[in-house]
Amino acid sequence: MRITVIAVGKIKEKFLREAIAEYSRRLGAYCKLEIREVADEKTPDGIGPAAREQILRREGERILKLLREDAYVVALAIEGEMISSEQLAARLDRMAVEGVSHIAFIIGGSLGLSREVLERADWRLSFSRMTFPHPLMRVILLEQIYRGCRINAGAPYHK
Repeated sequence: MRITVIAVGKIKEKFLREAIAEYSRRLGAYCKLEIREVADEKTPDGIGPAAREQILRREGERILKLLREDAYVVALAIEGEMISSEQLAARLDRMAVEGVSHIAFIIGGSLGLSREVLERADWRLSFSRMTFPHPLMRVILLEQIYRGCRINAGAPYHK
């Protein structure tokens, strides 16, 4: 299975880069992982709806350019479906059985994801109704993918 994480913005914090590197290393036993970053737009305080849409559109265009046609696209979105770790594991397993060989997870920037990216998604996934910083979301996503792989392998990590 090939998994691509496409995320808006760069990770500045060393501790987050280290956590991402650790989960990337662990996931190497289960999948081919690729993390792609797209530039984020500067978002001034108090921007209006038109400027917000323009920022989302620009970031969305960058994301869409990186998506392969054959990818099953999972958009992380607060309004998406909330599931348990076990349900995520089962979904990853089912996708593999059904012949999905490439999954692309998309993490938006501080304003979220453009309408075009959300429309391209095959599935919208939410980790919580709470908002998380998008750099931290990369760590959480990788940990949950790793947890799902361990659950599917019958390993004792998921408790």
